[in-house]
Amino acid sequence: MEIRFKGRDHDVKVNVDVGQTVRQALTEADILPSTVIVSYDGTIVPHATVLSQSVEFLVITISSGG
Repeated sequence: MEIRFKGRDHDVKVNVDVGQTVRQALTEADILPSTVIVSYDGTIVPHATVLSQSVEFLVITISSGG
């Protein structure tokens, strides 16, 4: 199935198997999971969420530092 991560810093599509997690899909897309928040339809999606269908996620990059 196709997973798309779209946001200010990312616009990536990856193909993953049913049953993989958002974290695994992020890694497959070369996005470091600890640096982003993923949402769908206005709701934050935990990285441990198991994927069961093609979907497009909004990716928000977390900034930190001083």
